[in-house]
Amino acid sequence: MAKKSKAYREAIAKVPSEAVAPLEAMKVIKEVATKKFDETVEVHFRLGIDTRQADQQLRGTVSLPNGSGKTVRVAVFAEGAMAEAAKEAGADIVGTEELTQQIQAGEFNFDAAVATPDQMGKVGRLGKILGPRGLMPNPKLGTVTTDVAKAIKELKGGRVEYRADRYGIAHVVLGKASFTAEQLAENYGTVYDEVLRMKPAAAKGKYVKSISVSSTMGPGVAVDSSVTRAYTEAAE
Repeated sequence: MAKKSKAYREAIAKVPSEAVAPLEAMKVIKEVATKKFDETVEVHFRLGIDTRQADQQLRGTVSLPNGSGKTVRVAVFAEGAMAEAAKEAGADIVGTEELTQQIQAGEFNFDAAVATPDQMGKVGRLGKILGPRGLMPNPKLGTVTTDVAKAIKELKGGRVEYRADRYGIAHVVLGKASFTAEQLAENYGTVYDEVLRMKPAAAKGKYVKSISVSSTMGPGVAVDSSVTRAYTEAAE
């Protein structure tokens, strides 16, 4: 087993032994995120779902009120007026054939992809390349749409994707360690509400089993899953 660094051991010592309220957890995260770069903060939900069952999948997007802190490069598959609208909305890459060729050549100069419905015949052929990277446009996620300007605005403004893995754990970005604890707690509240709202109807037993938050290089901090008034707490 790899030996933990002195800094990590010191960070662990600052972590509460019991689950704490969201705002308190964010304060701890900021205290232990001591790396020289601006660490990403994530929340991890351990859910009582079996994602091997089709009716217990959990996937979607949520817009964070304080943004994600990440600069998102957006590629748009569109032609004609839709392509012009995408450019005006701030898309980083717009096209069809040239964009397809870049992807097939292994060039991925974007973090998210949007496509108009008429382009999905072409985009679908890239599924084996884009899918594993989480870049495949999907109508359920709002990235296959005729309103490309709205999709671009949301992606660049702090919309993040969430998806429960095979263990029933959903990892969701909350922001950066440079955010205030209140901003992180408010983002957490939005994500928490979304995860509850999207509970699969087929899920049995306790839905939210545990919650923790962590920064890129820091230890996890357990969050009290019974605290549902995250917005109120963040504002107080």
